[in-house]
This record gives sequence, structure tokens and C-alpha cells, in this order.
Amino acid sequence: MLYSHDIENCIAEAVGDGGLLRERFQSLLKETAGALADLRTRHADGSLPLLHLPGRTDDLPALAEVAARYRQDFDDVLVLGTGGSSLGGRSLCALAGPDAVLAQAKPRLHFMENVDPHSFDGLMGTLDPARTGVVAVSKSGGTAETLTQLFCIFNWLAGAVGRDSLTKHATAIVEPGDSVLRRLAAQFDLPTLDHDPGVGGRFSVLSLVGLLPAMIAGLDAAAIRQGADEVLQTMLTEANPAAVPPAAGAAIAVGLAKDRGAAMSVLFPYVDRLAPFALWYRQLWAESLGKNGEGTTPLRAMGTVDQHSQLQLYLDGPADKFFTVVMGPNAGVGPVIDTALFDDDSLGWMRGRHMGDLLDSCQRATAETLVARGRPVRVLRLDAVDESTLGALMMHFMLETIIAAHLLGVDPFDQPAVEEGKQLSRRYMAAFGEAGS
Repeated sequence: MLYSHDIENCIAEAVGDGGLLRERFQSLLKETAGALADLRTRHADGSLPLLHLPGRTDDLPALAEVAARYRQDFDDVLVLGTGGSSLGGRSLCALAGPDAVLAQAKPRLHFMENVDPHSFDGLMGTLDPARTGVVAVSKSGGTAETLTQLFCIFNWLAGAVGRDSLTKHATAIVEPGDSVLRRLAAQFDLPTLDHDPGVGGRFSVLSLVGLLPAMIAGLDAAAIRQGADEVLQTMLTEANPAAVPPAAGAAIAVGLAKDRGAAMSVLFPYVDRLAPFALWYRQLWAESLGKNGEGTTPLRAMGTVDQHSQLQLYLDGPADKFFTVVMGPNAGVGPVIDTALFDDDSLGWMRGRHMGDLLDSCQRATAETLVARGRPVRVLRLDAVDESTLGALMMHFMLETIIAAHLLGVDPFDQPAVEEGKQLSRRYMAAFGEAGS
């Protein structure tokens, strides 16, 4: 496996009353067998397309051609989309390096997820329209935020490079069928790629939605899928749910929520490149499980900064959280701490160590301190932070979410409660400029 999955410090024997009784865990683990059987059936009959994405390679050559054109023709690429249309791709692209490195990359990718005019104007003022490409992603083809961004950008581009040049600057990703984005793409002869109607946005990271931005950023899409496939194959072939990490994770999360009041699930990576990944997880877990009074609230914490801003609460506040600490291979990495400039005797504990040694010490200390306070802690240890590992983590959490939904009795693939807000936003938008508004 590309990662290890340690749940022992979620069991009552290790953390006391804050942990799940082992018998209860075993009972819930048995209940996951139904979800695993259903997933295997749906993989076999093709009724859940996201399960076939890890094993696909046939679509990658065509995506590679699109990515190569963007890499050659543009200095900046705007990825328009929100929620699942953006978070997966942004999570993958973060592997390319920290913000300072990404800012020097060519092309630079900008994930435009909001419609804040200040942010929009600030970014557009820094770009050369002749060297700017656009990838617009909307599964339905009618996402208000994405269409608003696209119209504003098209007017900007048309004024600079001409209306007829829009076809060279933009690509649309949208599901087949009639929609505003499809009609707009046809009007301007934009290259249009099909978003699979059977893959929901928050589960689309292994499709072209996540992989095209990753390939534009120079990442290895095949390796992303290979890592995901390793996790998937374990789920498909292991008869014992205990040998399927996503099943064990779902049983722990649901059991702690039901029996121990762990209403919040904190994902705590000690790798900066996984910061967007934790936001992707947040949407996946929240939007898939938060239904009919069920679900838990996903939170992101980042090591080491949140040791200094959140850990006091986690250790000494309400015992209502389940922690997943993601530990990177940090030991022995980075610059050596040379204290010769100020060789104070009190610095002996750090002298000659690597920067990564401190990060490793902190991630282990955080997990152990939480456990000592009776907080349930799962540890994911990564052998590397690369495309294969991130693909594996994403597949793990997609499967864990689907299995948890089975235990909770909810549908992980819909989001009925958000439609009211979308409709109300459109009514408010239409009312602007009307008398008395």
C-alpha cells in the first residue's frame, strides 16, 4: 500500500471512554459487508462509473494533447468552476509545489472558485489576454458562478484578441445534452469535452475534471489513477472488511459519531501540499453524508500551524471530535539546522537536525498528545507525497464516504438541500435593478 492506516488509537482500549468499544467496531465492520458487496456489483455491471476511472487509460492520450496545447500557447490558465468542479483539480495541482513555485510555473494555473469582484479584478489586471487560456467546468452547464466568470472573461478576451479568437483560448467541460454552457460553446465553436453524467462533481477528481488541470500543471495522470486503482483493487478482492482500509475508516467514523458524540471529523495533514486535498475531503464528506439529520462536520487543520492555533481546543475543549493525522515522510528531509551564527547552549536539541526532523517530531507529538487526552486518533502514514499516493488517498476517502453513507442510511450521491439556496440566489439576482429592489 502507498499509505498505512492505523486505527488502534480510536479503540477504547487505547484512549478510554473517548474510543469505540472493539466489539462495536467489529459489529459495524460486519455491516460494511453490504456496502462492499454493492460496490463490487456496481463495478461489475458498470452502474457506478467512478469505479472504472482508476483502471482507464484510453482517454489520457486525447487529454494529453489538450494539455500540451495549453502548456505551449499560454502563460496563464484560468480554471473556472466551483465545488467539485474545482477542488479536485486544485488538490492535484498542489503537488507541483508551494504557491511561490506555482507562481513561477508556466503556465500558471488559477482556480477561480468565487465571484468576489475584488479578487476577480485583481487577478485579471495581472494577465495578458493574448497568453491566457480558459477551462470552464460545469457538470450541469448552468452553474451561475461559472457562467458569470465566463461571460466576464469572454468580454475581456474578445476586446483584446477578437471574438473569433475565443475558440483558441477556451475549452468547456460539460455533460452531454442541452445547457447554457453547451449552447455557448457551440456559438463560439469552443472545444467541448464531455463530463460523464454518471460521475458527480465531488467524485470527479479522477476524471478529466481533475486530470486535465493536473496534466496542464505537468503532473502524471496515469500515476494518479494507478494509485487510486491500488486502493480500489483491495476493496474488490479482499473478502474480509477488516483488510479494506476504507471500510475500517467508515466503521470507526460512524461508530464514534453514534456512540461517542464525535460530531466533527478533523483531517490534520502535516504536509503543506495536502492543504487543498483536505478542502476536497471536506466537501466530499459534508455534501455526501449531511442528510436526514445524519453526518458529521468535516474540518481541516494543518500541521504545524494549528498546533499553535487549534490544539488547545482539541486537547482541552469538548470531546466531540475524531482526528485523522496525515503524516508525511518528513524525517531527514530539508536543510540542516546550523546554529553556528548564534550557538546558544539551549539549542542543542535542534543543532544538526534537519528541518523535516522537526516536522516529523511535531506530527508524532500531536497524535500522541491527543491520544493521551483520550481523543480518538487515526493515523495515515505516507511513504511519499506524489501522484500515486494522492490518487490512493482520494480513492480511499471516496470509498470510505460511500461506505459510511451505507451505515448511515443516506444516499451519498445527491444533495437535495442545496437547491433551495440556488433558486433563491437566482431570484435575488433577477430582482437587481427592478423598482424598489
